[in-house]
Amino acid sequence: MTRGSEETTVLIVDDEREVASVYALRLDSEYETRTAYGGQEALEEIDQSVDVMLLDRRMPDRSGDDVLEQIREDGYDCRVVMLTAVDPGRDILEMPFDDYLCKPVEKKDLVRAIEQQLQVQQHDGRLAEYLEVCSKLSLLEDRFPPGSEEVDRLSDQAERLEAELEGQLDDIDGVDSLEEFDASFTSVNRRPG
Repeated sequence: MTRGSEETTVLIVDDEREVASVYALRLDSEYETRTAYGGQEALEEIDQSVDVMLLDRRMPDRSGDDVLEQIREDGYDCRVVMLTAVDPGRDILEMPFDDYLCKPVEKKDLVRAIEQQLQVQQHDGRLAEYLEVCSKLSLLEDRFPPGSEEVDRLSDQAERLEAELEGQLDDIDGVDSLEEFDASFTSVNRRPG
């Protein structure tokens, strides 16, 4: 990770105050944490110091999907992990998030997912694209039958990016190979339970 943990800022966005507070408490010893209790508050709270945003999708004032679209339009380059109870479907294919975790999420999985996002920041955009594609593929491959257009397209993208990245991860702290990065990625439980 390029930045020290104490220099890493994580913005936790959830309209349920108790949920946001629990995640902030879990992460407070690892990172500087900030909370926003709704979509509109997230847009008011975000600035260039935010490295990773944990974003709920279903919020009454402004949905996480809208917040994600707005921060991308506004040019914020923070990593966005959807942290939500909303089961993913076809709608996630075009969403510009970086990872997707289904609640409830254990602390170790949160920290691993954040660390992966911080590692991605050290590399060019292909690794970020690879992680996004792999996240979507892991979420959708059990929801669609083998050979479905969505899964095939994501699989093809992942294979193409994997070939491009082979031997290119030597500039990322703590990662010696794409296989090691993949093992770290698959160790995170993205599904509830």
